Amino acid sequence: MKVAVMGAGAVGCYFGGMLARAGHAVTLIARPQHVEAVRRDGLRMETKTFDEQVRLEAVTDASGARGADLVLFCVKSMDTESAGRELKPFLRPDTLVLCLQNGVDNADRLRTVLPEHPVAAAVVYVATEMAGPGHLKHHGRGELVIEPALASERVAEALRAAAVPTDISANVRGALWLKLILNCAYNAISAIAQKPYGENVRGEGIWDVMRDVVDECLAVAKADGVHVPADAHTATRKLVEGMPSQYSSTAQDLARGKPTEIDFLNGYVVRRGQELGVPTPANRVLWALVKLLEKKA
Repeated sequence: MKVAVMGAGAVGCYFGGMLARAGHAVTLIARPQHVEAVRRDGLRMETKTFDEQVRLEAVTDASGARGADLVLFCVKSMDTESAGRELKPFLRPDTLVLCLQNGVDNADRLRTVLPEHPVAAAVVYVATEMAGPGHLKHHGRGELVIEPALASERVAEALRAAAVPTDISANVRGALWLKLILNCAYNAISAIAQKPYGENVRGEGIWDVMRDVVDECLAVAKADGVHVPADAHTATRKLVEGMPSQYSSTAQDLARGKPTEIDFLNGYVVRRGQELGVPTPANRVLWALVKLLEKKA
């Protein structure tokens, strides 16, 4: 396949890099410093099982998606509509745009911008970071759950062949909510403390705070008619076992002085709770504290 990665940060570089290693023609659309490093040296993929310089294309603008069979859409949630408009002139009518983003409503928002193109939501389970320009560091996991769409089975087969475990699910909305709940439990705390998950959960009272956050998220999901496909409390406790050294994406953004996606994580739960009449005080506190730290940064 011809693949473009729109917003090639840590998540996009991991999945785009895995497809490139499997022989697909991959173009990263990324910031200039990453593009320069990848063009010069390739993408360094330092993963749990290999450490390689992977050769692929890299550009700084959306024209890199021209004629692609698949676009991995990995921009920050606040940039969903603007990035979709940038992509639109370069997409074929049958180009599948796969949203690999945090939050639960990005695919719906993207469909309003790309109404003539197939758009599918995906749930991403991977712990990664950009350790430097053109240098991806993988901390654990690497699975995808995608919703049915035009060519989604073909894409899923290609991802599996590239050593990316991939499922197609009719309940991606519920799976996105489960991922949202995990993010709400971990991301803000990691950002506020600037510590990895394994250290945070040893803090006094932190598990109690996380339990309150999860309870509120589940109450909002229930009121919204969402079927969460697993025990969210068990999933929250198990997450840290697989990635104790991981800093949340929110923590990484704050450390770099960048805007975070907190409005689309705990902030989304707060807003949806207000609309549905469900109180969310624990999520509100975490959201408000991260917003203060954003202004400080």
